[in-house]
This record gives sequence, C-alpha cells and structure tokens, in this order.
Amino acid sequence: MQVGDDSASSGAGGAVFFDGASSRKHLVDLTFAAELEIREAGELIARWPYDAIRRADGTDGMLRATCEAAPPLARLEIRDRTLAVELLKRCPRFDEDKIGGRGIARIVGWSFAALASIVFLVVYGLPYAAERLTPLIPQSVEQRIGQAADKQVRLLFDNKLCTEPKGQAAFLKLVTTLRTAMGLDASVEAAVLGSDIPNAIALPGGKIYLFDGLLQKANNVDEIAGVLAHELGHVRNRDSMRNMIYTGGTSFLIGMLFGDISGSGAVIFATRSLLDASYSRDVERGADAATIDIMHKLGRSPKPMGELLLRVTGKEGGESGGKGKRLVSIVSSHPLSEERLARMTQEDRQATGTPLLSADEWASLKAVCTAK
Repeated sequence: MQVGDDSASSGAGGAVFFDGASSRKHLVDLTFAAELEIREAGELIARWPYDAIRRADGTDGMLRATCEAAPPLARLEIRDRTLAVELLKRCPRFDEDKIGGRGIARIVGWSFAALASIVFLVVYGLPYAAERLTPLIPQSVEQRIGQAADKQVRLLFDNKLCTEPKGQAAFLKLVTTLRTAMGLDASVEAAVLGSDIPNAIALPGGKIYLFDGLLQKANNVDEIAGVLAHELGHVRNRDSMRNMIYTGGTSFLIGMLFGDISGSGAVIFATRSLLDASYSRDVERGADAATIDIMHKLGRSPKPMGELLLRVTGKEGGESGGKGKRLVSIVSSHPLSEERLARMTQEDRQATGTPLLSADEWASLKAVCTAK
C-alpha cells in the first residue's frame, strides 16, 4: 500500500466488496482520499464518507464494515491488517453503534424507565382515566359498548338464557319492582343465565345477568332481591363502564376514540376481564348503599344478601370447581369484607313491606332454568 500526503491506495484486490444490490462479490482496491473510494479494475463503483462507516459483524482475522450512506446490505471485507489499520485511523465513528458499558447502562436505564412508566400507567393512569372519562361517555355510546359486551357474555355461556314463562314473569316482576324503587327507566334489562356459577353481573348500558348457580343457592326472594339491587346500584353508578375502561386499557380507549366499539378486540378482552374483575372497596360500598336504600324503601331488610354471600363464600371456599369457576363466582368479583357484612347486619330491619314475590312466584323463579 502506498501512502501519500493526501491519499493512500490498497493493492489490487485488497478487499472484497458487496454492493447490496446483488450477491456477487467484487475484488476491489481502496483509495483513502477525502472519502473512501472503492474501485473495481480501476473503475470507481462506490464512495463512502468516513464518518458514515460503521463496524459490522465479522469473523476472526477479517474487518467487516458497512456504511450508513450505502444500501443496507452493502458490505466491505478487509483481511489485510495494514489496510484495516489505515481504514480505522480515518473512521472516527467506526465503533459508535457497538454496545459498550455505557451503552448497556443506557439500555438498562431506559428499560427500567419504561417499566416504571407501565407500572405508573396501570396503578395510577388507567384508574384516573376511567374515573374521569366515564361521566363524559354519552349514554348512546355506553349502550353500544354494552351490546357488544352482551354478545360476548352470551357467547361465553353458550347463549343459555332461561325463559320458562312463569319463572321469567316472576323474575321480571321482581326486577321491575327494584328498578322502579331506584328510579331507573325501562332501558335497564335483566335476564337469568343458565350457568351453575354463583354470580350476578352488570354490563355497561344497564344489562344485568343473574346466574342460575346463585339463584339455586338462595333460600328466599329477599336474598336475590338484595343481589339484584346491588347490581342496579352498579348500573346507576356506571361502575361497569368504569371497570371496562380500566380492564380494557389503552387499546380500549383508542378503540372508543376512533369509534371501533362493537368490533374491538379490546371489548372482547375487557368483557372477559369484567367477569372475574374485582370491584374496589369504595365501589362495592356504593352498590351496597343502593341495596340498603332500595330494600328499606320496600320494607325489606338488606341483611339476607349478606347471608347469601356468606353462605356462598363458605361453600365455595372448599370447592375447586370447574375450569374458571372460582374466578367468576360472586365472592371473587364482589369481595365480601367484614365491613360489608357488618354494615348489612347493622342495617337489618323487621320486614314490614309486602313480600316481593308470592310463594308460588318464588318457586317458579327458582325453576326458571329447569322447568319443562
């Protein structure tokens, strides 16, 4: 290699060049001028600025370089040690992309920052967004979200709605009495779902499902009335909409922003999460207040609901259940704390009102999923 004041050149075939456009390799000479000149048989075929040349993965005994100003697959391979040293002297940023101690530290630092951001979003951001956005969502939008969620619930439970006429009539009578006492309109609907899971859920938009598994564990109509009043409280407070925003996360919010509600995968995920999501203590306290208020208005006691939940808690505690059964029981989605039970006991009243259902109506309701 000859070195002059302004440039140096390699001998013939001092390097191998891949132009990035084909797999053919070129035996080239290198001229170290103002920029690296790559020549094949004396013809200039590429010119690389020194500050754009970077190290590429290579093997022992070979220096491999690439260039940010060249096609992505372009490579230069140098086995001649003297030629490699000369190139390294002229490339101030040759190892800039190589991860060293500082680079690793930066990556670790940014990773922890990203993790902290995710934790902050989950712990503070999403609950804050759910709390602030829920009152701003129009009822028409919530109805559409509720319809999409309702489809998912029916799909998950094979559309097993219990529609035996006498039992359904008794159920609708009970729901109408409770709904009227709370001052909710007829847009709030309810149905009995033929599942042996002991649960009851309220969906966005005002759809309530009572599961037959919970109905069969009830000893009297006041126990079920308290549960339905509790779910009506969630409807009135829009707790299900708030919970769906929280469980659906940012993808659900983006879907709402762009109008993708009924077909959003986030709705599917949020609906499934809603079935086994746990309401917060404050949310449950608000729904319990609705139960106490309605039952007192109707001259009934709220205590039977607590007795039902306590009974379900005792029985469920020793059972493993089927796949997913424990996850969606009412004591999972509506945690029964000592505070809640004590409050319902404290609000116990002597029943002075008319029974919410007659004995025959209660028997029909209990058989709504099994009567022929």
